[in-house]
Amino acid sequence: MNNVIDIKGITRNFQLGQETVKVLKGIDLIIEKGEYVAFMGPSGSGKSTLMNLLGCLDTPTSGSYSLNGADVSTMTDDQLAEIRNKEIGFVFQTFNLLPRTTALDNVALPMIYAGKSKTERNERAAEVLKNVGLADRMDHKPNQLSGGQRQRVAVGRALVNKPSIILADEPTGNLDSKTSVEIMNLFDEIHAAGNTVILVTHEEDIAEHAHRVIRLRDGIIEKDERKSFQNIQ
Repeated sequence: MNNVIDIKGITRNFQLGQETVKVLKGIDLIIEKGEYVAFMGPSGSGKSTLMNLLGCLDTPTSGSYSLNGADVSTMTDDQLAEIRNKEIGFVFQTFNLLPRTTALDNVALPMIYAGKSKTERNERAAEVLKNVGLADRMDHKPNQLSGGQRQRVAVGRALVNKPSIILADEPTGNLDSKTSVEIMNLFDEIHAAGNTVILVTHEEDIAEHAHRVIRLRDGIIEKDERKSFQNIQ
């Protein structure tokens, strides 16, 4: 079975005072290992809520979510934290780096939670930074790096535990066009190396990089389009 993600009938409601807001209204979705998927949709469509559920940052109101064959919809917070650290690499629009910490230590951080030794952490973090084009910036702190370099550090941190999925939420939202192209080329390389990549974006040119575009509206999947292979070349 090559399904990394298998969700059935997922709903997510939020309580606002007396009112129940239904953000996701019954989503069925299968994502296979090695896919490159973009979620699109207007504000309030549910794409960020769905991303949080896929990333085990939140749990559904109803429905089931299987990640690599494990039912995560019923897991405790501790179990979810473990799954997040092992299976999912996150890349955020705002980079979320520790400001007083070097690029190397920022990248190595998830490995502390995974219980790896310092030597192992530093070796792997150095290898990953080299892969994302920052071999000469390992000892720099975030304020000594450009926006694009900071996002490369964030991508390195997402990759360091060899997760089965990379989840990127508006990864180019804070970058200029030239740097956005560089970062998206990096995601293309990560996908080509065998990772499953899932993006949330509102920009069509960013979604163009994905091989499958899922459009949400009002808490449901409005369209699920796969590109033909000829278009990808």
